[in-house]
Amino acid sequence: MDYSQFLYMRPELSLIAVIIILFLFDLFSGEKAREYFQPLACSLMLVYTLVNIIPGDEPMKLFGGMYQYTPVMNIVKSILAVGTLIVILQANNWLMREDTRHKQGEFYVLLLSTLLGMNFMISSGNFLMFFIGLELASVPMACLVAFDKYKGHSAEAGAKYILSALFSSGLMLYGISFIYGTTGTLYFDDITSAITGTPLQILALVFFFSGLGFKISLVPFHLWTADVYQGAPTSVTSYLSVISKGSAVFVLMTILIKVFAPMVAEWQEMLYWIIIASITIANLFALRQQNLKRFLAFSSISQAGYIMLAVISGSALGMTSLIFYVLVYLVANLAAFGVINVIEQNSKGKMDMDDYNGLYQTNPKLSFIMTLSLFSLAGIPPFAGFFSKFFIFMSAFDAGFHLLVFIALINTIISLFYYLKVVKAMYIKPNDQPIAAFRSDNYTRISLAVCVAGVILLGIVSAVYDGINVFTFGM
Repeated sequence: MDYSQFLYMRPELSLIAVIIILFLFDLFSGEKAREYFQPLACSLMLVYTLVNIIPGDEPMKLFGGMYQYTPVMNIVKSILAVGTLIVILQANNWLMREDTRHKQGEFYVLLLSTLLGMNFMISSGNFLMFFIGLELASVPMACLVAFDKYKGHSAEAGAKYILSALFSSGLMLYGISFIYGTTGTLYFDDITSAITGTPLQILALVFFFSGLGFKISLVPFHLWTADVYQGAPTSVTSYLSVISKGSAVFVLMTILIKVFAPMVAEWQEMLYWIIIASITIANLFALRQQNLKRFLAFSSISQAGYIMLAVISGSALGMTSLIFYVLVYLVANLAAFGVINVIEQNSKGKMDMDDYNGLYQTNPKLSFIMTLSLFSLAGIPPFAGFFSKFFIFMSAFDAGFHLLVFIALINTIISLFYYLKVVKAMYIKPNDQPIAAFRSDNYTRISLAVCVAGVILLGIVSAVYDGINVFTFGM
C-alpha cells in the first residue's frame, strides 16, 4: 500500500487533528484553563475551514477507488464545516451552564466525529466505505441527541433516534447485500455496468434509499423527526436539521447518478411520489404546531422535499442547485435555531409560539433576525431562499417534471402561511408579559451576524452560485 495517499485526504486528516487536540485539552487542562475551551474550539474550526475551503483542481481516486476526491466534494465539505462552526458558536451559552460545563469536551469531540463520518460518506467510492462513514456519523449523533440525559425528553429522543437509526441502517445494509449479490462488487464505478434493473436490484434500491431517507427525514421515514428535534438540545437539533441532512442529500444524489444510472426511470418514479408526500404532509402538520422546535422539524421535512427536486432532475443544473440550496438553507435555518436557542437559555426554556407574542417590544433585533430567516425559508424575495427555490424549481422543470413543480409551488404558499404565523406572533399579537429584554453573548451575536449576512448576500452575489457551477459534476 502506498501510504503517501493519506496525504491527499486533507479534510479528514486535518479534522482528526482538531479532534485529537480538543480531546487532549479536555483530558489535561485544569479548571481555570477551561474558560479557553470555547475560543480554542472555534479557532481550530475556523483554521480547519480556511485550510480546506479552496478546492483542488484534479479529481483523485485513492486506495483502489474506495476514497474519491473531486472539487465539488470539497465544496460540500467546506459548507458543512462552516455550518458546524456556527453551531459551536451558538452552543456557547448552553455549554456554559452548570449542568453541561463539565461535558464541554465530549460535545466537541462527538460533534466533530459526526462531521468526520459525513466527510467519509461524501468521498466514498465503495459501499463499504460509505456505510462506515454513515455509522461514524450516526453513533456520535445518537449520543448528542441524548446529551441532556437527565431530562426526560432528551433521553426519550435519544432512544427513538437510536432505534430508528438501527432499523434504517439494517435495511440499508440489506439493500447493499443485494447489490453485491447481483453485481459481485461494492465499487461504485464497477456496479454501474452490472446494473440491469432486475427485481432484486429494484428491491436493493428501495432498501438503500430507506436508509438515507431516514437521515434526510423524508416521508414516510420521518416519524422520529419531531420528537427527536423537540427532545434534543437545541444546538444539537440545529446541527441535525442542517449538517446531517445536507451531507445525506448530496451523497444520495451522487450515488443515484453514479451507481443507479441505468435505473433512472425507477428511482425518479419513486422520488416523484416521495417529494409530493414530504412537502404536503409536512406542511399540513407544521400548520398545527405550537412548539417551535417541532414546528421547525416539520419545516425541515418540507425543505427536504424541496431539496429532492434537484435530485430528481439528475442533471448538472440540479447538482449546482442542490449545493446552493443546502448553503442557503444552512444560514437561514441556523439563524432561526440561533434565535430559539438564545431565547431558551435566557427565558428559562420558553419555546412555544405564544411565548413569542410581543417579542418585538423587548427584543427587536432577535425578532428581525427571526423574520429574515423565516422569510428566506419561505422563499420570499429578495432573500437568498427565493433564489435557491427558483434554481431548484428550474432544474426540475428542465428535467420535464412540470406537474411536480406546480405542486411544489402550491405548497410554497401553504408554507408561507405557517412561517408568517411566527412573524405575526412577534410583531402583532399583544402580550402583557413578553420575554424580557436581554443581551446575547458575543459568540451567539457573531453566529447570527454571519447567518444574516448569508441570508442577504447569497441572494445578491451571483458569484457564489456561478462558483459552485464551475465545479459541478466533477464527481
